Amino acid sequence: MVNVTTTASSSTSAAGPAATSPTHAGTRFTRALGIITIAAMLSLAAFGLVFSPADVVQGESVRILYIHVGTVWVAYLAFVITAVSSAAFLWKRTTSLTWDRIAGASAEIGVAFMALTLFAGALWGRLSWGTFWVWDARVTTTAFLFITYVGYLAVRGLGGSQQQRGRRSAVVALLAVLEIPLVHFSVKLWRSVHQDASVADRTTNVTLDGLMLFTLMLALVAFTLVYVWWVLLRQRVLAMQDALDDKGLDYALAERRREVTADALPGSVR
Repeated sequence: MVNVTTTASSSTSAAGPAATSPTHAGTRFTRALGIITIAAMLSLAAFGLVFSPADVVQGESVRILYIHVGTVWVAYLAFVITAVSSAAFLWKRTTSLTWDRIAGASAEIGVAFMALTLFAGALWGRLSWGTFWVWDARVTTTAFLFITYVGYLAVRGLGGSQQQRGRRSAVVALLAVLEIPLVHFSVKLWRSVHQDASVADRTTNVTLDGLMLFTLMLALVAFTLVYVWWVLLRQRVLAMQDALDDKGLDYALAERRREVTADALPGSVR
């Protein structure tokens, strides 16, 4: 009876560290981050739609810019993280599929946010310019950047081994990220109807209402939290997909070995 109790106690103590394993801790962190992210997005909705005042010139349409600026910021961030992760994957000292999965997850999220950027920009353009689309330098280069990363995602799905996927997509990511400065400075490089930066550019004399500036900063924080939360979740899904692919390959090889062994046996039926 004493031995049984001791064994159960040992099992309980052995289960203790499992409850605080890195995987469990990571899950708790992701869950807590999700709660904070949802709270931040609800706060952004309240300030963007209710508390923040209308603009003197743009009127109520200024509320679209809280989404437009926040999403384009996250898209830029996502594409830069994709490039950094791709470089880490190619570097011999840090070669790991984890970096490749982070790059892929970040690119997927960047494409989604860039699509939201183009959509919000089209709505704002309809209200400000009278049309959803103009062949403007900023708008056109942004659309080209979006298409480039859609192509990056297509390259990731071409097939081959996971290492081959990582190498070819990393090269594309390092080239594609060079488009971001072109998009950002397109307003200065070419004659553009798109307005220049209002807050980040020190040469502009723009005064924002306190609540408008706060809402804009809140949008950057809230959308960044969405990005981080989404990357954590998405790269875990990609890791599970890679694990399933590995098991599928192992199963296929085992079946092939079994077939070869059966064919080698005398009197085997084909």
